Amino acid sequence: MTVGGAPRKRSWLGLFVPAVLAFTVLIALGTWQLERKTWKEALIASLTERLAAPPQALPPAAEWGKLDRARDEYRQVRFVAAFDNTREALVFAAASAFRPDVSSPGYWVFAPARRIGAADSVTVDSVVMVNRGFVPDGRRAPTSRAAGQVSQPLEITGVLRWPDERHWFTPANDPDHNLWFSRDPAGIAAGKGLDPKTVAPFYVEQEAPAPPGGLPQPGRLVVALPDDHLQYALTWYGLATVLAAVFGAWLFTSGRTA
Repeated sequence: MTVGGAPRKRSWLGLFVPAVLAFTVLIALGTWQLERKTWKEALIASLTERLAAPPQALPPAAEWGKLDRARDEYRQVRFVAAFDNTREALVFAAASAFRPDVSSPGYWVFAPARRIGAADSVTVDSVVMVNRGFVPDGRRAPTSRAAGQVSQPLEITGVLRWPDERHWFTPANDPDHNLWFSRDPAGIAAGKGLDPKTVAPFYVEQEAPAPPGGLPQPGRLVVALPDDHLQYALTWYGLATVLAAVFGAWLFTSGRTA
């Protein structure tokens, strides 16, 4: 098509603005991934340090309100308690970067543990929900692992954890069938008829001791968080480079002007 007898030249400005916007977005995404890489590496270093530290005595109930998730989660603790196996809860076990030894379908066994005074063995009126460990799907019934239903006081060593955050896709818990889909100590305690005022706002991921018979299966937590942010950053920067090169080549070869 011609205008005034001469070919109409297409303006490169119509493509320049969206190209610049796309280039800016790609650079921003790459930079964000580098920031995420720095954050992830700091997180891994912090968690590795906490998990490697020797266990400290679990603070008394009066100090639970002073604990801070950002500062205290994944710290090693120890305390003496007795499990109430009649109130154990089964939490669906999804894949966990902290328990790579667990790969088959199954459940985490949560049980309330009533703290025992170390000096006089008097029951302390405070309860800590403990993730005792993993059981495969075929061993969910307590009768199938009766040897592990210990009830005598014992020293528990484990890691402080805070409740899971629920998302839109998290299924609703089913207390009537003793099936839970989030590791929520307050919700489990309420479903088991415990006084919420006596239950810790956190739970303990048990690492030791292993029960007779091996189930539930406790395990030491490891830091195996994926760190692919550099790869993602290079991908976004690479796409930005390709976009700039293609647009530059088009300008050079088209011979079109505004």
